[in-house]
Amino acid sequence: MPARKKYSPPSPFMAGLKSRCPRCGRGRLFSGYLTIAPRCRVCKLNFGFADSGDGPAVFIVLIAGFFIVVAVLIVEVRYQPPYWVHAALWLPLTGILSLGLLRPVKAMLVALQYRHNAQEGRLDRH
Repeated sequence: MPARKKYSPPSPFMAGLKSRCPRCGRGRLFSGYLTIAPRCRVCKLNFGFADSGDGPAVFIVLIAGFFIVVAVLIVEVRYQPPYWVHAALWLPLTGILSLGLLRPVKAMLVALQYRHNAQEGRLDRH
């Protein structure tokens, strides 16, 4: 059996921000915008374990929603612009913020899943 290379695992947060392999930190995690590659090209880690589900979207809704609502309230109280200005400002900003954060948050959750060896819940029945 060939000797396995030892990798010093990167921080799950840095691997997530860079969208890199959670084991070696060098290979790309995604093959598309949100499509996870089948395996790492550098260390050959199979990404079949990676299933972040709806977690990234939930975090993005909570995080982006908080910042957008606070900004909307500040602008409304200070300047009281017409509704079309709110729509012109906040709809594109919400889309950009949501899509911009989705990939790194998904990569971070996959890296945390790898780091903690998280698996689907199972009942252990003897």
